[in-house]
Amino acid sequence: MRVLFALSGIAIALGLTACAEAPKPLSTTPTQSSSLSNNNIPWTQGSLNEFANDLKVTYRVVTNVPEEACVKGSDIERCFIAEIDFTASKDITSANWHIYYSQMRPVLEVMSPEFEVKRIKGDLHQISPTKAFTGFKAGQTKTLTLRGELWQLSETDAMPNYYIVASDDDNLMPAVIESTKLVTDAESKLELRPYVEPFTDAKRQYRRSATDNLVWQTPSTIFESNAATSVDVSATYGSILPTPAAQQIHQGERVNLSLGLALTPASFSQSHIAQSDVQPALHRLSQLGIAFTGSGQTGDTNGSVPLVFKSVSDTQWPTEHVAGAYQLDISTEQILITAADPSGFSYALASLQSALDVKRLDVAQMTVSDAPRYGFRGMHVDVSRNFHSKATLKKLMEQMASYKLNKLHLHMGDDEGWRLQIDGLPELTDIGAKRCHDLSESKCLLPQLGSGPFSEASVNGYYSREDYIDILQFAAARHIEVIPSMDMPGHSRAAIKSMQARYNFYMAKGQEALANEYLLYDVNDTTVYSSVQYYDDNTLNVCMPSTYNFVSKVVDEIALMHKQAGVPLKTYHIGADETAGAWVESPICQRLIANTESLDSADQLGPYFIERVAAMLVDKGIQPAGWSDGMGHTNPENMPKSSQTNIWDVISHGGYKNAHKQANNGWLTILSNPEVLYFDFPYQADPKEHGYYWATRALDSKKLFSYMTGNLPANAEQWRDIENNPFAADDTRLVDESGKVTSKPLAKQAQFGGIQGQIWSETIRSQEQFEYMIFPRLLMLAERGWHKPQWEVPYQYQGAKYDQNTNYFDSTKRAQQAAQWQQIANHVGHKAMAQFDKFAINYRLPIPGANYQVGKLEMNIAFPGLTMQYLDANGDWQIYLEPVNVDKVQAVRSVSPDGKRVGRAVELTQ
Repeated sequence: MRVLFALSGIAIALGLTACAEAPKPLSTTPTQSSSLSNNNIPWTQGSLNEFANDLKVTYRVVTNVPEEACVKGSDIERCFIAEIDFTASKDITSANWHIYYSQMRPVLEVMSPEFEVKRIKGDLHQISPTKAFTGFKAGQTKTLTLRGELWQLSETDAMPNYYIVASDDDNLMPAVIESTKLVTDAESKLELRPYVEPFTDAKRQYRRSATDNLVWQTPSTIFESNAATSVDVSATYGSILPTPAAQQIHQGERVNLSLGLALTPASFSQSHIAQSDVQPALHRLSQLGIAFTGSGQTGDTNGSVPLVFKSVSDTQWPTEHVAGAYQLDISTEQILITAADPSGFSYALASLQSALDVKRLDVAQMTVSDAPRYGFRGMHVDVSRNFHSKATLKKLMEQMASYKLNKLHLHMGDDEGWRLQIDGLPELTDIGAKRCHDLSESKCLLPQLGSGPFSEASVNGYYSREDYIDILQFAAARHIEVIPSMDMPGHSRAAIKSMQARYNFYMAKGQEALANEYLLYDVNDTTVYSSVQYYDDNTLNVCMPSTYNFVSKVVDEIALMHKQAGVPLKTYHIGADETAGAWVESPICQRLIANTESLDSADQLGPYFIERVAAMLVDKGIQPAGWSDGMGHTNPENMPKSSQTNIWDVISHGGYKNAHKQANNGWLTILSNPEVLYFDFPYQADPKEHGYYWATRALDSKKLFSYMTGNLPANAEQWRDIENNPFAADDTRLVDESGKVTSKPLAKQAQFGGIQGQIWSETIRSQEQFEYMIFPRLLMLAERGWHKPQWEVPYQYQGAKYDQNTNYFDSTKRAQQAAQWQQIANHVGHKAMAQFDKFAINYRLPIPGANYQVGKLEMNIAFPGLTMQYLDANGDWQIYLEPVNVDKVQAVRSVSPDGKRVGRAVELTQ
């Protein structure tokens, strides 16, 4: 599935599979409790809070260079060194405290004698004073130096919300250290980390390895990459995103919509739809300034343009009908929409919305005949790691509908949180939906991902049954199918801990049968394993009948909510990824293996679970879905033919092979490739850019636009890998030394079923950051899901090899791609972002490119039409219009069309 998490770089760097057991951290300094003789003054709540408010914490990455950071002769070859500074304004001699914080990478060694660091669980670590601790002195800085595994290449790796507890008084509340809290920039709405020392050294702090050729992007390098894209207002005349299959723009006056659109009985007289089928699309137009008129009498339009809907049957469609197809005719006399299903009418209105100039409130006259390339055009949202509200989902779905996306894969269960109320299992939300400082985990899960010690934090929460039903109905009204997912059997710690609490409750009452009804782990299992996220207790025991009782109960309750919403549950996503060596020492599993002819070892238990749950789902009339790694371990003969698989394999690491194999199985294969479809990754190669980066450190809209979904290996001709090095893609039939076929090309009858963008929320806490990471990339997701570009390299069914020197993606196709990007980039800059402003979307504003030489400044931008500014020598922001002579340029930034928000300002190196 997705994240080899923050730590997923392990799999890519070391060549492990997603299911490989993660390396275990080396031991840290001694862990005995410490004390200062006669100096352990008892804390009060006031003094603890005062200390937390006063203590200044600074996190600093010293080096990622292995030769500097790793111990010579160690088996660990990828290391970093970081420092945590502690500065107090008053003397604090007490040593009866612990500081808890989230450390993404494993701590291998603490090199400061006054401190020790112990990993509690996952990324939660405890800092404690040792016997050598001499106290905090007023105005003096104490530094904790640590050696960690892998690297820290981003300023956002340092998680927030360190908190302190009194180690000798359990009655005192934890206190969050004020200096480690996130702050929001007032102008840009960007999340800032004042406790992180900015990166300045590209080689020591931002370089991943000796072979890393990725260049830290600056305004000067951005200027070079933007050079081929220029301002072209004419490109936006009649432009629609996603690009229609066929469009003819007519000459003549624009259609003025400033007086509105007329809806009368005649508008629907030729259609089989109700106004409710298109009401959300009409409402979006009204939010952009389009009024709707009509007193109910035919012809009573008061100068507005009549809007007419006409239904046709599938057989009347000019070609074979595809769900969502439509025709749109815009003239000064009327706007006529023809379609065979409600989604087609809604998509036509979305095209009208896209064509609209919100400043002029007019559109070009045109004729459009359109249909989607893929039936599955989805967006995945993780609300498990950090919760996101119902309102956030609704706002996203409104924009999904605007751009004709039709699937919401809602990930509601993972290690860090369970986010859906399930009748009969209150512990799932009473405990599993919140994280707080409770080391026993009897009230909540442990803090993770910088969530802090309090359950009231906004990253905690869940959807009630009523919330979920509301989400389903809201989605259905916008022709979006919700695909629920609770990840299993790995990534299930929230469920396991919740059902453990249930077990303890009923065992204490002597009700053993009830206690065991939904138990998810073998109490006698002594298996030692570690997930990629460093959990050793996050995998369901797949050998226990109670596990399947639990799965069945959850699915039944979700299906009931869908039924009550009037939206049947069609697909359930099992997850089925990243299990890490569990079950080996489980007595229950050992008995199951011994008594089951089809099982020979614990390695087969993962596929056994997936196949069994898939069969359960089919029996309930539900299509099973899972991530490609788990699905790839199953026996296709044991899986339903209707199965859905999401391909999260990295193309530059041969991920196209698994995509072809699983499509050849006859499964509905959905492209979800991380290096181009994970929206929690950075936009640009810059340590200030937000997000994880295990598959790429630069995923901007242009790269997503360039994605050749119909020929995955051909992308090797235009892309580079995570270290900006060329890669080769061998799509021929490959046979190993034993004669086994290890990969073969995609069969002609085995096409991909669609595409899905992913947002994982480990580093995403606020709605503003959520929107910043998704938009404007969502527009390119829609483009690639809807439109097949003429520049895409046709698939070579006989097999082919692709690299930077092959020429399937020839100069003609490259020119076609550049020309279409010119049009789309101008559409986004001149039209789409102005509409985002109307919908109050906190999209990312691009950093302008800047070329400043000999006192002359030139600037450009990825999306022409946006306002660019530069900071002059006097500290004033000036609007850039054309090349200008200026004494000094300190920084550059861009501004939203409505002028209410600015992008991140980046300094120029003079």
